Amino acid sequence: MPSVKTIPIRTLGDPVLNKVAKPVAQITGEVRTLAERMIETMYRANGIGLAAPQVGIGLRMFVIHVSPPEDEEGHPLPVTSPGELELLPKMPLALINPEVTPVGDELSEYDEGCLSVSGIYAPVVRPARIMVKADLLDGGHIECECAGLLARCIQHENDHLDGIVFVQRLSGEALQGSRKEIEAFLKKTGHKGFRIKPAGNK
Repeated sequence: MPSVKTIPIRTLGDPVLNKVAKPVAQITGEVRTLAERMIETMYRANGIGLAAPQVGIGLRMFVIHVSPPEDEEGHPLPVTSPGELELLPKMPLALINPEVTPVGDELSEYDEGCLSVSGIYAPVVRPARIMVKADLLDGGHIECECAGLLARCIQHENDHLDGIVFVQRLSGEALQGSRKEIEAFLKKTGHKGFRIKPAGNK
């Protein structure tokens, strides 16, 4: 069986990462093939999410593979939302034309990384719970409340569809703490002149 071809991942400073993606008009064979290649690319890069703009495609879709939560010794932890119960057993998933809205006022801080800014991790504050609506490759549709790492991953990838990379979500202190790493990364990837425009926290 032929292996699935991966796609080069665009890095911070590439203009495609700061453009708002367009809706997927129809789930065609091309879209399914793109999702398959994105999943393989995500796996090869040891990621848990990858958005179409990260591979140079300006469409509103992303793929994720979030594992069930475990403690430090590998024991299962209880999930806290209907979305985790519904979606975690179905991974990997491609979400098409997703809509993400916060649920409640609770916020959560967590060190995030990104395949487009590899090797850099920094704390990002996001809503702890969200409602996500999206179409699936098989023609189905989901509408569920999510929490935990799943909610964070969905928000991170959905940001990519709006032209936002996670370093734009960093607070002033967190951004300052990561600035040297980010500048070194930009120099290494050939985007030395790129300047980060804060997106503001949700």
